[in-house]
Amino acid sequence: METKKLPSSRWFRIIPIVFITYSLAYLDRANYSFGAAAGMAEDLHITAGTSSLLGALFFLGYFFFQIPGAAYAAQKSAKKLIFWCLILWGLCAAATGVVTDIRFLYVIRFTLGVVESAVMPAMLIFLSNWFTKEERSRANTFLILGNPVTVLWMSILSGYLVHGFGWRMMFIIEGLPSVIWALFWWKLVQDKPRDAKWLSEGEKNDVEQALLEEQKGMKTVKNYREAFKNPKVIMLSIQYFFWSIGVYGFVMWLPSIIKQAGNTGIVAAGWLSSVPYLLAVILMLSVSYYADRTMNRKGVVWICLLVGAVCFYGSYLVGLSNFWLSYALLVVAGGAMYAPYGPFFAIIPELLPRNVAGGATALINSFGALGSFAGSYIVGYLNGATGSPDASYMFMALSLIVSVIMTIAVKTQSGGVQVKKVTA
Repeated sequence: METKKLPSSRWFRIIPIVFITYSLAYLDRANYSFGAAAGMAEDLHITAGTSSLLGALFFLGYFFFQIPGAAYAAQKSAKKLIFWCLILWGLCAAATGVVTDIRFLYVIRFTLGVVESAVMPAMLIFLSNWFTKEERSRANTFLILGNPVTVLWMSILSGYLVHGFGWRMMFIIEGLPSVIWALFWWKLVQDKPRDAKWLSEGEKNDVEQALLEEQKGMKTVKNYREAFKNPKVIMLSIQYFFWSIGVYGFVMWLPSIIKQAGNTGIVAAGWLSSVPYLLAVILMLSVSYYADRTMNRKGVVWICLLVGAVCFYGSYLVGLSNFWLSYALLVVAGGAMYAPYGPFFAIIPELLPRNVAGGATALINSFGALGSFAGSYIVGYLNGATGSPDASYMFMALSLIVSVIMTIAVKTQSGGVQVKKVTA
């Protein structure tokens, strides 16, 4: 079946804005690891166990408002929701730099999670209004690229900011740009193609018709409750829980692991921490392109996660005997864990119709938040309790193996869906 070529201007108008917005969200989420490694614990008298809890509290807040946020974005406006989230999370992040009482830090970390909880599902719903299933792995990947790209430059910048100005100014300097960017977001984006002044009437109709066509033949699902009981949604939720244990145990504590194991300063730890995210960017682009060409979403997801598990296990075997070999394995593990994000989130709207796909995505992402909480807390606890990252390497490896098994167990249409030929 042939369809009209859809306007390429969508990629240039939508993707850079989405990328920057999610980058800012991830900046304010991940820089806690540098504060923790750079004197926050000493200044606020935070124990190792309390530091792990503070790092993980974000994800508890992140868990609670995923589904309401997705419902608002799907039924009303993703644009409006993300606008207010930008302002609030920027203020919360900057407030971390002025807190003097650990009780307020508990509140800020939890509130930051609540505010940011709506961003990921709202963004995925927003992109599904603009891009078809043949494009969705790449569109999702450009969104989620904001994660590793941000951690890449944030790892370097935060190291210098902490070194030059201290951890308090780091939080303030990195928090305020989100507030400013909210104004650009409001001015530059529209919820749906129909509202875009930069598309012709014909182009608007072509995009909307293509999105309607892909809903035909899909089994009707009445409401969120019915969608949430779908066995595939349940399995993907469990899968993402264990995947997120590996990812966020890695993200939140990599600077501390490198600083401890390599006996390096905070600036050097920042540079070393950035390398896995450079590899992640390369792999995410390559894997998403391959997944859209072959429509084999499931295959690329479980293979990448298996590579991550093997590398974590290799780091466990090497231990502290060879820092550079262990570090190289961590680089590959980090890149492999990030690589299949775009294809993974493209699976969900291929399993469920538009009216419930956003809610299902939010549910799955909520389980990911719980996994992120577990990964952040347990990895931090294991590192502090054992004085070595070995136990946390094994923990993250086993979590990824469970995720691999759950991915393989989900039944899709021969690993994907059939591709329509697109011609001019």
